[in-house]
Formats: sequence, C-alpha cells, structure tokens
Amino acid sequence: MNIVALDPGYTETALVVWDLEAQRINKAAMFGNEDLLILLRNNPFSNRIICEMIGHYGTGMPAGKEVFETCVLIGRAKEATIMHGGTFTTVMRQSVKAHLCGNPRAKDGNVRQALIDRLGAPGRKKEPGQTFGISGDLWSALAVAIYAQDKNL
Repeated sequence: MNIVALDPGYTETALVVWDLEAQRINKAAMFGNEDLLILLRNNPFSNRIICEMIGHYGTGMPAGKEVFETCVLIGRAKEATIMHGGTFTTVMRQSVKAHLCGNPRAKDGNVRQALIDRLGAPGRKKEPGQTFGISGDLWSALAVAIYAQDKNL
C-alpha cells in the first residue's frame, strides 16, 4: 500500500509516493500542476492522497495571487482524487513540523535533518541512500508522507 503525498505550489507540485510495507520512496518528482491533475485522475499509485494545506501564518502576512492559485489547485486535486473513489486528506505544515521536529516553528532545514535522521543520509550517486535525489519541495512532500504514516491518515 502506498501513500501519495503532495506539497502544492503555484505552478508546480512536489509528489512523493511512500511505500508503507517496504518503508521506502517509490517515486519522487515535481509535476507541473496541470500534469499533476491528469496524473491524479488516472492515479496509478494509490487512492490515498495526503496534501499539505495552505494555512494562516500570522497577522500582517499578505496573501497574493500565488497563495490563492495554490488553494484552487488543492481543490482541483481533491476533486480529481475523489472522482475515482480515492481519499484526499489535508494536513497543516505546522502539524507536520511539530510531529517531526517537536516544534511547529521549525525551519525547512530542521525538517530535512529530522527526515535524514530517520531515513538515512542521501549518500552519493555511487552509494545512494534512502533519500538520494530528494531536494527542495520534495523534502516537504516526504515529510507529509511520513507524518501521514505515523498518524495513520
């Protein structure tokens, strides 16, 4: 059984497919948002999608076009998933950070290090580790996958 975890963005979304039985990454890739929606409509990986949700990050923080477009993408991804009988669950970034790092205000580097501590170092091309090839937003999607596994979502 797999968990498909998403870190949505304005134009691209990070996707990680986490194999629950083997405890390993089956796929990790960035997708243009329209390509992601096509993939979710024909999802070959799992009917269980976990997506990071946009949240309120404090008074005085403006929300612009990019935030709202990301919200629209999340809704479209949910619809694409549900239309083929899948489940779509959203999780807040602060909850993921608190779970992995013990602090909801942890930075991305702290989350990355918590994942490396748990899954092992990325390694090198000649000796790749469990997290080899994970970079940028894929770390966030992997964090969502591990959170979903631990919380039985």
